[in-house]
Amino acid sequence: MTVFALNAQPVFPDPAHADEDGLLAVGGDLSPQRLLMAYGQGIFPWYSENAPILWWSPDPRLILEPSRIHVPRRLERILRQGRFTFTLDTAFERVIGLCADTPRCGAHGTWIVPEMLAAYCRLHELGFAHSVEAWSGGELAGGLYGVAMGGAFFGESMFYREPDASKAALVTLMRALDRAGFTLFDCQQTTAHMLRFGGFEVPRVEFLSRLQAALELPFLRGAWTLRDGGLVCGRP
Repeated sequence: MTVFALNAQPVFPDPAHADEDGLLAVGGDLSPQRLLMAYGQGIFPWYSENAPILWWSPDPRLILEPSRIHVPRRLERILRQGRFTFTLDTAFERVIGLCADTPRCGAHGTWIVPEMLAAYCRLHELGFAHSVEAWSGGELAGGLYGVAMGGAFFGESMFYREPDASKAALVTLMRALDRAGFTLFDCQQTTAHMLRFGGFEVPRVEFLSRLQAALELPFLRGAWTLRDGGLVCGRP
């Protein structure tokens, strides 16, 4: 097994060199330049507290196509009933903080360590990281966050305080991404949850090809807003 040690330069080895689990490199930093370089090459950070930064590029890779998301009938009814209202980029720090604090089944602690939280808040300030919020009775009921580049959205984490809130937020985001011309939603890891929404695995080489095509689309950099179910860049 070969794992590359990164130096101060924000460069990465070819993802084809990742090991069987997808681990590619160790070290470096979480600067915006390095993070954006990583995402543009299909690489993402994932590590635990008191551990070095680990960089991954799994093969195969689970993806969703925004235009082909599968919405279970029960969830579609919930969306039609208007149980939740949705916003984009109005509570990014709260969303990522709750993603970090929410217990995960079978997991101990969180991979959203303080350095990760600060790094993605910086990406949000720069207009690359975004959140979608589901509200119920004026309270934040669920949400998710990720990074957008061109026509690709890299999903990072989600949480819920009320049943179905994060699922409804995901569907709302996917429909907005579709209307905005996004072609790729990166799930990073294969989970039964994302498979139920129409996620499917592709070989790394196909994922990278899809990613490069998505990166040729215009970048919607800046604060996002929902308007009539669609996504607009910039506040009204």
